[in-house]
Amino acid sequence: MKTTLSILTLILFMTSFSFDSFRNEQKKYARVRQAYLDKESVLTDLLTKNTINIDDLQIYLRAFKSEKKIELWAKNKSDDSYKLIREYDICQTSGETGPKRMQGDFQIPEGFYHIDRFNPVSNFYLSLGLNYPNKSDKILGVKGNIGGDIFIHGACVTIGCMPITDDRIKELYIFCVEAKDNGQTKIPVTVFPAKLTNANYNRLILKNKSDTDKLGLWADLKQGFDIFNKTKKLPNIVFLDTGRHRIK
Repeated sequence: MKTTLSILTLILFMTSFSFDSFRNEQKKYARVRQAYLDKESVLTDLLTKNTINIDDLQIYLRAFKSEKKIELWAKNKSDDSYKLIREYDICQTSGETGPKRMQGDFQIPEGFYHIDRFNPVSNFYLSLGLNYPNKSDKILGVKGNIGGDIFIHGACVTIGCMPITDDRIKELYIFCVEAKDNGQTKIPVTVFPAKLTNANYNRLILKNKSDTDKLGLWADLKQGFDIFNKTKKLPNIVFLDTGRHRIK
C-alpha cells in the first residue's frame, strides 16, 4: 500500500511539471517574448474593439495571391460567425495563379489548409507552417517530388511562401499562439488565386479554360469563398479521392 502511494505521489509530482500552456512554451523563445512585448497591446485592442474575449479566441485566415493579402478573421468560441479584424500585405510573391504541384515550381499553393507548425526560431524570424501537401495535393501533385515547407513568415523573400515582414509576423504569430492556447487545434487557412468574385472567377476561367486541374480546384474554392462570404461561417470541406472537394 505504501509503495502504491509513493508511486502515485511521484506520478502526480511529475505530471505537475509536464504540462505547460502552449503560450508559455512559446514564450520560452526570445522572439516570441519580443513579439508579445511589441504586439500584445495591438492584439488586445483589436479583440476589445470586436467584442472578442482573448480566452475564447478562434481564428481563420484567408490568403489571396493576386491581391497579395492575408485576412485575419476571428470570433468567440460561442459565436456563430467570424468577423474580419485585420489584413496583412504579402510583401513578396513567386509563381503565378494556380496550385503548387511539384518541388521547385516556385508556386504558392492554393487550396484548403491549416497551420500545422509554429517555428519560433525561423530563418525568416517567425513562421507558421501550412500542412502542404494536403490530401488533394498528394493526389494531383508530382509523386515523389511534391515539395513541402510552405510558411507564412517574416522577412520579405519567397520561393513559394507568404512573407509579411518581421513586424507583421509578430502580430499574426501571437494571434495564432493565443488561438491554439485556447484549444483551437487546427487554424484553417484557405489560399485563393484571387478574391473569387464572379468577375474575377470568370476572368480566371476564361484565361485558363484548357487547364482542367486549375478549373477543378478553382470551382471548389469558389464554392468555399461564396459560402463564407454569405454566412461568415466555415464550410465543411471533404477531400475526395479524385483530388477534388465536397463543400457544404
